[in-house]
Amino acid sequence: MKSGRFGTRRNGPTKHIFVTGGVVSSLGKGLTAASIGMLLEHRGLTVAMQKIDPYINVDPGTMSPYQHGEVYVLDDGTETDLDLGHYYRFTHSRLSKNSNFTTGRIYNDVIRKERRGDYLGKTVQVVPHITDEIKTRIRSLASEADVVISEVGGTVGDIESLPFLEAIRQLTWEIGAPNVLCIHLTLLPYLRASGELKTKPTQHSVGKLREIGIQPHMLICRAEHPVPEDVRLKISRFCNVPPDACFVEEDVEHSIYEIPLVLRDQGLDRAILGLLDIDSVGADFTDWEARVDVLINPQREVEVALVGKYIELQDAYKSKYESLTHAGVANGCRVKVRKISAEAIEDASPEELLEGVSGVLVASGFGERGIEGKVAAVRWARERQLPFFGVCLGMQAACIEIGRNMAGLDGAHSTEFQPASKAPVIALMEEQEGIEDKGGTMRLGAYPCALKPGSLAHTLYGEDEVSERHRHRFEFNNRYRDAFREVGVEFSGTSPDGSLVEIIELKHHPFFVGVQFHPEFQSQLMRAHPLFSGFVAAALRYQEQATPNLARV
Repeated sequence: MKSGRFGTRRNGPTKHIFVTGGVVSSLGKGLTAASIGMLLEHRGLTVAMQKIDPYINVDPGTMSPYQHGEVYVLDDGTETDLDLGHYYRFTHSRLSKNSNFTTGRIYNDVIRKERRGDYLGKTVQVVPHITDEIKTRIRSLASEADVVISEVGGTVGDIESLPFLEAIRQLTWEIGAPNVLCIHLTLLPYLRASGELKTKPTQHSVGKLREIGIQPHMLICRAEHPVPEDVRLKISRFCNVPPDACFVEEDVEHSIYEIPLVLRDQGLDRAILGLLDIDSVGADFTDWEARVDVLINPQREVEVALVGKYIELQDAYKSKYESLTHAGVANGCRVKVRKISAEAIEDASPEELLEGVSGVLVASGFGERGIEGKVAAVRWARERQLPFFGVCLGMQAACIEIGRNMAGLDGAHSTEFQPASKAPVIALMEEQEGIEDKGGTMRLGAYPCALKPGSLAHTLYGEDEVSERHRHRFEFNNRYRDAFREVGVEFSGTSPDGSLVEIIELKHHPFFVGVQFHPEFQSQLMRAHPLFSGFVAAALRYQEQATPNLARV
C-alpha cells in the first residue's frame, strides 16, 4: 500500500483513463479530466493527472500568452500547459515533469537517443520508436496512483495527434479490459434557425476515432441547451456506445466548480467504477458542495482591479482569476474583477480606469509594454491607501514606483527595460547573465521563503517558512535595501540565507504586498492561498469603510 495525498493507494493493477476531444478545440477537456479526477478522489481513489500536447514546442515556456494562455509552473520547475492548473485546483494529484509532455519533447528525446546510438543502428520510425516513447511516459505514472488520467490535447483528426492516438490504441490492447477506459468529449452544436441540437459532428468525430482503431467506452457531450432523451439515444446508436455511457456536460451557470457535481448527478463516477471493475466506494461531497454554494449564493460582493498586459485573453491570467474566486469563497463573498490594460492606463489615467475599485492587483508579465501603466497603478493604490497586491513583475513595478516617488531615486527602473538605468532597483540575477536560450532557463519552480516574524505576510501564512513557485529572471537589487527601509519598506520574505528578496510590504499602509513568486499556482477551491485571501479581506474592509451599503448582495 502506498500513501497518497488524498487517501491510500489500493492494491491491484493501475487503471488508465484516456480523455480525447473531437469536433472543435477548447471544448474543456482539461476541466472534464480534472472533474473526473475530483470525483474519483471523493470515491476514495488516488489519481495521477497527465496532459499530452501535440505541438512541436518542447514546452509552452516560450509561447505567447495570447497563443496558449498562461504557463503553469510546477514545484520541480517544469513549465506546463494551463490545464495542469485545473488538475491542481480540482485534485490532489502529485504533478511533476511526467505530468505534461509534448510532441517536441518526445521527438527531442528520441533523437537524442538515436544520436547516442541507443537504437543500435535501427531505422528510427514513428512506430515503434515514437509511440514506445509516448507509452513509456504514460506508464511512468502507474506506480503513483490507482487511476492515471491522460488528457490528449488537440482534436481527433489533427495530423499532430496521430502518434499519440496510435500509442493509446496500442495501450488499450496491451493493458486490456477492465483496466483501461477511453472517454471522448464532443460538441453538440445548436442551430438557432431550426431550433435543433445536431448530432452529426459527434458521429463523425467518433467515426474518425474508430478509423484510428479506438472505440470510446464513454461519451461526454458538450451542449449549450438541454439534451432530450431521444437525442442521447440517437448518439448511442450511431456511435456504438451504450446509452448509460452517454453523458451531457451542459454549460454551467455560475462556476466551473459546478461541473463535477453536474457529472456526478448523472452517475458518471458510478459508471466509471463499473467499467473499470472497481468496487463502489461511498462518496461524501459536502465539503465541495458547501464551497460551490458560497459561489452561487454569496452574501457580499467586492470589486478589485487586475492590471495586466494580457487581459484580452481570459486564459492568460487563468490562475489569478481562479485564486481571486477561491479567496472570495474563503471570505464568503463574490469577487468581481475589473480587467484593466496596463497600456490603457498609460494612454488615459489611473483615475479614469480604477476609480471605484476596492483593491488593485498588478499582474505578472514579460517585456516593457505597459510597464509605466503598472507603475502608475501602483502609485494610485499606494497614495489612496487602497489594498495593493503585486505578483512577480507587479512587485517589481511596485519597487520602481517606490524608488522613484518615495526613495528619491531619480530614474529608478529595471535593467530588463533600461539596461543603463542610473538606479536599477530591479536587476538581472547573476546566474542569468550570458544565457541566450529562452526556454527553461529562468528561475523556475519551488523555492523556500523565510518570513519575518510580526510581518503581515507572516500573519497571513501563519508559518515561519513557506515554499512558493517562481518564474522570472530579474530580482530586487540588494544595493537599495537600506534606501527602501528608510521610507517604510519591510522585506518580510527572503530566501532562507537572506540573499534574495521574496516579499515586500509597506508599513503604515493597510495592505501593500508585493511578491516575487507566483502564489496563484498554489491556490485551490478547498484551500485558498493566504495572500489572495488576505488581499480580498482587505478589499472588503476598504469597501465597507468607504461605501458600507455596497458590500451586501
